[in-house]
Amino acid sequence: QLQASGGGLVQAGGSLRLSCAASGSIRAIPVVAWYRQAPGKQRELVASIMNGKIIDYADSVKGRFTISRDDSKNTPDLQMNSLRPEDTAVYYCNVQGGNLNYWGQGTLVTVSS
Repeated sequence: QLQASGGGLVQAGGSLRLSCAASGSIRAIPVVAWYRQAPGKQRELVASIMNGKIIDYADSVKGRFTISRDDSKNTPDLQMNSLRPEDTAVYYCNVQGGNLNYWGQGTLVTVSS
């Protein structure tokens, strides 16, 4: 029901913007987020917005990444600046609340040094 896009190959210090599209209605679900999973590592939270107001970031991306929400669709975008090789991962958009938890197919971000 969700599809992430915008990934690609970028040099260290570069920028990418990730977007998330929904095929169904998810407007009432309170939490939108981005997660990532690097090779050989567990999936981790990158950034989230709760009820359109409470924003949280992983320490590793604070000051470099900005999450925003398309209010009309309740889907998250992720602006990534000053990318580092350690940001290389598959990025997933997520919408969750109550007993609902939707994941998008990931988009690969590769940062070369």
